[in-house]
Amino acid sequence: MTATVDLTNPIFSDLDKARAHFEAIRWPQGVYCPFCGSFDRVAVLGGKSMGAGWYHCKDCRKKFTAAVGTIYERSHIPMTKWLLATHLMCASKKGISAHQLHRMIGLPYKTAWFMAHRIREGMREMNPTAPLGGNGKTVEFDETYVGGKEKNKHAVKRNKRNIGGTGKEAVFSLVERGGKVRSHHIPNVTAKTLRPIMDRQIAEATRTMSDDGGARARHGSPDHHSVNHSIGEYVRGDVYTNTIEGYFSIVKRGITGVYHHVSPQHLKRYLAEYDFRYNERSILNVTDAERAAKAVAGVVGKRMTYQQSFS
Repeated sequence: MTATVDLTNPIFSDLDKARAHFEAIRWPQGVYCPFCGSFDRVAVLGGKSMGAGWYHCKDCRKKFTAAVGTIYERSHIPMTKWLLATHLMCASKKGISAHQLHRMIGLPYKTAWFMAHRIREGMREMNPTAPLGGNGKTVEFDETYVGGKEKNKHAVKRNKRNIGGTGKEAVFSLVERGGKVRSHHIPNVTAKTLRPIMDRQIAEATRTMSDDGGARARHGSPDHHSVNHSIGEYVRGDVYTNTIEGYFSIVKRGITGVYHHVSPQHLKRYLAEYDFRYNERSILNVTDAERAAKAVAGVVGKRMTYQQSFS
């Protein structure tokens, strides 16, 4: 059975333990200066006026905390609440709404909403370089449409540029069987849009799978197979798209049942959230505690202001 985090853990209530927990995640090899990178010339700053967690670099002569250069920098929200919110988002398979965070951690709704977007930013995979698949591996890819009314999905497929007020947005995802998923909010389902993504994300010698939808003929792999859903074919031996369809079902149930509505400008962050939880799922022997720790580690090198959260 997958271990879970005890919500009575002191890192969710004790500021000193929460700070020490974050420092251990950010600086596993010891404290270093986020400005100049110095390791051995860093000293602890004492005194009641500074508060706990402050350091001074003797090389660049700057003061800093572990929050510098992260999404926590200059935040007035206690670290205990950041860690609790991160754990709740990481432990909820379909996500947790900002309204629920607001009620559970005792912060104003707008603050909880902004926190959730910053935590999603920490979950976002930065410039992935390793492609999916490889020799002996299989990658499934497909497109889907999220948001809006179900009756409008066929109108979206006819209107490839996804305009005309249907309210649905196109999402293209690739998943390696037994491995990771990567999702993209795309403007349209055309070869011009999809081919660069597949060329960049799929390794050579990968066996690829798709259905008879808009993405079926967009990848030039010589080892590509597809199933024809339009005639009721869903499985032919090991040729199927059940893996990617299963992932899409999680995303859609979450967006419909938890968030209810996701605006186009924020969809990329919600996809990053669902990708992260899938890539760090329990079947890969990742516990809730480990998943939350990885999300916390991901905040380093990222900043998001309130204004940026709307872009």
